[in-house]
Amino acid sequence: MTVLQTIGLTKLFGGLSAVDKLDLTINEGEIFGLIGPNGSGKTTALNLITGFIKPTSGSVRYLGEDITGLQTHSIAGRGLIRTFQITSLFEDLTVLENILHAAHLYNSTSLFGALVSSKSNQRKTVELEAKAIDILQFVGLGHRLESKARDLSAGSHRYLEIGIALSARPKVLLLDEPATGLNSEEASRLMDLIRTLHDRGTTVVLVEHNMKLVMNICTRILVLKFGAAIAEGTPEEIVNNETVVSAYLGRRRGA
Repeated sequence: MTVLQTIGLTKLFGGLSAVDKLDLTINEGEIFGLIGPNGSGKTTALNLITGFIKPTSGSVRYLGEDITGLQTHSIAGRGLIRTFQITSLFEDLTVLENILHAAHLYNSTSLFGALVSSKSNQRKTVELEAKAIDILQFVGLGHRLESKARDLSAGSHRYLEIGIALSARPKVLLLDEPATGLNSEEASRLMDLIRTLHDRGTTVVLVEHNMKLVMNICTRILVLKFGAAIAEGTPEEIVNNETVVSAYLGRRRGA
């Protein structure tokens, strides 16, 4: 089943195409890679899909619904969740507090219930904390619950950001450069984490420069150059595509 689709998606900045008539189709249960040289429009495409910027033309469909132009919170509330290329955490809050803050955004507690501290509200708070701890254990930060976010390593920041995204219970998770700042061991652990998410039923869209990671875990890959799709296929097909080799290396293979 198709879960996410863009049709002719285009974004112009000053007359230049950051994303140019992008057609992509992502199926349920895929780990879909979106790659390309620097400035190829990958992050802009994610911003368009998730409502952070509005397209010049074209449309975005999610689970069969046209979500073009919807507010970011409305899109996120449907289960289409993204992380960011640059981490954005509450640095003075603890690791657990960061997850709880994100979880509360998706908690349906009424204002009246919060004001009177109802038993129902208390029960939900306990449940949220238990789920937050489960998420942190899943991303490998169960031992850092009380650490301030500012005291984490660059790699742990990435895992916390993924944990925050998971607190929103995504159906489709869009990861923007999650391996940035990770060493080889951390990147390997990230691969295992994404595979486990996939095995649990989450569809993943991965924007990434780490080609070893992309080629090892993606089921299908689309390559952008100057905002336009130049190739699509399995990792093996992409590795052997002369157009892709030229786009990355600036020359044809063997030249």
